Amino acid sequence: MGKIALNKVSKSFGATMIIPQIDLDIEDGEFVVFVGPSGCGKSTLLRLIAGLEDTTSGTIRIDGRDVTGEAPAKRKLAMVFQSYALYPHMTVRNNIAFPLKMAGEDKVVMDRKVTEAARILNLTNYLDRRPGQLSGGQRQRVAIGRAIVRQPSAFLFDEPLSNLDAALRGTMRLEISELHHQLKTTMIYVTHDQIEAMTMADKIVVLNAGNIEQVGSPLDLYRSPKNLFVAGFIGSPKMNFLEGETAARYGAATIGIRPEHVRISTSAGDWKGTVGVAEHLGADTFLHVHTDVGTINVRAGGEVDVHHGDTVYLTPDPTKVHRFGADGRAL
Repeated sequence: MGKIALNKVSKSFGATMIIPQIDLDIEDGEFVVFVGPSGCGKSTLLRLIAGLEDTTSGTIRIDGRDVTGEAPAKRKLAMVFQSYALYPHMTVRNNIAFPLKMAGEDKVVMDRKVTEAARILNLTNYLDRRPGQLSGGQRQRVAIGRAIVRQPSAFLFDEPLSNLDAALRGTMRLEISELHHQLKTTMIYVTHDQIEAMTMADKIVVLNAGNIEQVGSPLDLYRSPKNLFVAGFIGSPKMNFLEGETAARYGAATIGIRPEHVRISTSAGDWKGTVGVAEHLGADTFLHVHTDVGTINVRAGGEVDVHHGDTVYLTPDPTKVHRFGADGRAL
């Protein structure tokens, strides 16, 4: 079991309030991603759940039990850090087994758990190597294996892929997602990368300055952002925002249009523009088009044959325009 409930949880460091007050329910078996810009409080919130930071106020319950004042070791949670935190002089086998050894686990049981974790993580052939003989992705898998053998109620991941290159991050995203499907254990994952959030999460928690802006599935947040912050943070490339007369025609203070919802033509459209940077990526082409209403980013198919300086015409899909009021909230 791994149901986690936060009730009016806040955290301050002296006079500085980091997390004003948060209510959040995480269901057993969910993959929940905390996402937001640097300094938004997402790692602090994870550390509060883990017990690595004390709450200033509020309660944290795990499977109905109040753990607010309990030490980390008693919460039955396993944390995987950005820095791997492996012992360089120990083999992979001994690194994975270390928490079980500290708990006084029987050697036969310990060997069985380590063997099973290594099988799940494709580390069987590396058990007798040391961390220095492994790639970054393999070292991260060892850190995850050390968490798995503890059979926790939930796994807590604090930006575990940020030290890896782009290709390896993509591979590890798939591996962690597959691991969640195998183990069916609650996972809470912190990242500033909204692509990681969109591709991995059952539920995303968008944080800004310690506040929860919106909670929902990736598609919920993509299709129905509740405010300008969420609209601008979720989606890649980022949403285009327009104000003034253009927005007023839609009865809004600001309108938002995702780059993939702008049609491009070389003959006619709502806005005439000049192509600035054109990024040809194969399957996609990203265009930055300068128009009278502002610079519009467009996501088009790879077959679109336009280049820097070309004249084009843009038309937003009227069914996909997001409308926001003067307070920044969706209308």
